[in-house]
Amino acid sequence: MIVQDMMNKKPVTARPETTIMEALLTLKKHRIRHLPVIVDDGTLAGIISDRDLRDASPSIFDAADHADKFERPVSEIMVSDVITAHPLDFAEDLLSIFYEHQIGCIPVLEHEKLVGVITERDMLYTLIQLTGAHQPSSHLEVKVDNIAGQLADVASLIKNFKININSVLVYPSKQDDTQKILVLRIGTMNPYRVASELRQNGYDVIWPQEPEVGQ
Repeated sequence: MIVQDMMNKKPVTARPETTIMEALLTLKKHRIRHLPVIVDDGTLAGIISDRDLRDASPSIFDAADHADKFERPVSEIMVSDVITAHPLDFAEDLLSIFYEHQIGCIPVLEHEKLVGVITERDMLYTLIQLTGAHQPSSHLEVKVDNIAGQLADVASLIKNFKININSVLVYPSKQDDTQKILVLRIGTMNPYRVASELRQNGYDVIWPQEPEVGQ
């Protein structure tokens, strides 16, 4: 999945001359946490967050005595060195950026102009879509040797049941670097027959576990 398929294409923005009070009211009105700051031609000048605005605002105990602080322009407090993305970037690449830089919003630029934004919430929803968890399905985990063809072989066995595979994720085994874990969402509410068939063919099925017999 690429950024342009999941970004907000109509982001709420501010201008460098927007006051701190105006920015605070804008965040509250639209229930958002970040405001890209753009100039007249749509070029990104910076970004501000609700935390930036709170830090720059006077304490609630002396706000009346320092009302002038709310009239300062956001250009004085915005972050100018902004991490950005391109509409054709991949979702998984952005996941790493969000995690490594501990940020909550990434403006999306094309030809140096703001064309959208993507937030942590957008990425979470994208992860849900990539894992297939938003569709009626069951979770299946299989440990396989880290060699070519293992995923195809497992998929072939599932195909015999005429069951669709909604999503596939692969990650390394923590116990053995010569093995990988296949995480599949399959289009059935009863994964036990598939798991049983895989076990009969010698696969190490981590989930679902074998039902206990005779307590």
